[in-house]
Amino acid sequence: MAPKRQEKSKLPVPLPEGMILKDTEGKTWRLGNMIGSGGFGLIYLASPYINKPIRDEDALHVIKVEYQENGPLFSELKFYQRAAKQDYIKRWMAHKQLEFLGIPQFWGSGLAEHNGKSYRFMVMERLGMDLQKIFVQRGRFQRDTVLQLGVRMLDVLEYIHENEYVHGDIKAANLLLGYRNPHQVYLADYGLSYRYCPNGNHKQYQENPRKGHNGTVEFTSLDAHKGVAPSRRGDLEILGYCMLQWLCGKLPWEQNLKDPVAVQTAKTNLLDELPNSVMKWNPSGNSCREIAQFLACANDLAYDEKPKYQMLKKILLDGLESSGMLHSGLLEFSAAGYSKSPSASSKDQKVNAPKPITKQVNQVQSKSKVERNAESQVTRRQVQKEEKLVGLINSETAQEGKVRREKHQYHQDFLSGVKQLPNKTGFEYFPSSFHGLNHDFPSPCMSSQRPSYEYEMPTHLSAKAMDLKEHESTWFWSTISQLSEEAKADVYYYSLTIFFLLILVVLSLYFL
Repeated sequence: MAPKRQEKSKLPVPLPEGMILKDTEGKTWRLGNMIGSGGFGLIYLASPYINKPIRDEDALHVIKVEYQENGPLFSELKFYQRAAKQDYIKRWMAHKQLEFLGIPQFWGSGLAEHNGKSYRFMVMERLGMDLQKIFVQRGRFQRDTVLQLGVRMLDVLEYIHENEYVHGDIKAANLLLGYRNPHQVYLADYGLSYRYCPNGNHKQYQENPRKGHNGTVEFTSLDAHKGVAPSRRGDLEILGYCMLQWLCGKLPWEQNLKDPVAVQTAKTNLLDELPNSVMKWNPSGNSCREIAQFLACANDLAYDEKPKYQMLKKILLDGLESSGMLHSGLLEFSAAGYSKSPSASSKDQKVNAPKPITKQVNQVQSKSKVERNAESQVTRRQVQKEEKLVGLINSETAQEGKVRREKHQYHQDFLSGVKQLPNKTGFEYFPSSFHGLNHDFPSPCMSSQRPSYEYEMPTHLSAKAMDLKEHESTWFWSTISQLSEEAKADVYYYSLTIFFLLILVVLSLYFL
């Protein structure tokens, strides 16, 4: 029987070190020392070898413990039992040709009694440091690292979405490095996971103000702010916010976290004003391009629409390819060139001081640093040259768009006036060539097709239309002669623009 969800789960009284627990399959586990706690309960080191003490460096398992009447651990347990069995994951990895999928391994669960209280426990594989501690230490992550993390989390989200669940609480604190391999990253803590599509039936969109602003306020989706049940598009939106924070060091609404409504408004404005809202947030501009595209795709989804995971993944992979990086490569958390986040106080630095796993990360990274140094220097030069070229192109494109918009009304008046020459009975012409002038940054998720317009001339105008056709040539050249100076100026302007863009393309190809 599922426990009732409470506003805040009560932390259990700690269990004694060395206590023996038996799971539902009859396996026995020895508790080690407590290594963590959270809103749901406590975390202990654990070992299947019950006859000897547990040494910290040897323990490869952990046990999560909470009171039986609490809810989060029950929800996480149901997720693993329904959707994350090891044989399911292995088949999925083989089907998708993945070498790794960042879902922690589940080993067992059960109930225990201590001092008259009932406890629920769950045995999991041991993981390393969470990314929030590294983020606080470093200030922000390198662009390539952010894109690598995004690709790997997309693989995890696609798997759990295809198994009827959404995570609902993606954030750096829930992303943990591997204990034995710190270049693997896992999405952990499924206490807020939600079965959005039980038995293939997607939940209906329904706003509920009483449940508004659920989740971690700085990352939660707009749907969650409105009290709507979590969905796939919500997970993608949250991941987009995480990547934006990792890359830029902060989010636009971090000063208003005590006001959820203000945070919701800021997120709405960010999504409504894409891509400029994201591009201008980071001083380096173009380095946020992939995140802007990613968020645009997520925002274009309907509530119950299946995301195009491969297209989202390609956005991030293209960004990595431009830097000469592989998504499966080593994770680099170097702080070179980065300043510490102003939100990290001296107290935070002391609390999050490097632990053994941080030392392990740094040791592995230092071995590869010399090997990648030469390649990194070349890559940075290429990226800098490419960003300069793209910046020039974007500037020129923006200027051209402004000129086109200024000429828009003039062209409409001109064409409308010409069509009124043969008859003034109200026949209208709409120039489709000016449709979508402001789409200078098309989303990859938006259709490139534009609506076509067909006009059927009224029967009583057919005779006059024939007269117009007979004199079409004479009319055309007379019109051109009247506007010859303006036409020549336009031709000269657009020719120079196209010529300049071609030169930039050739230069970019040359330097690449």
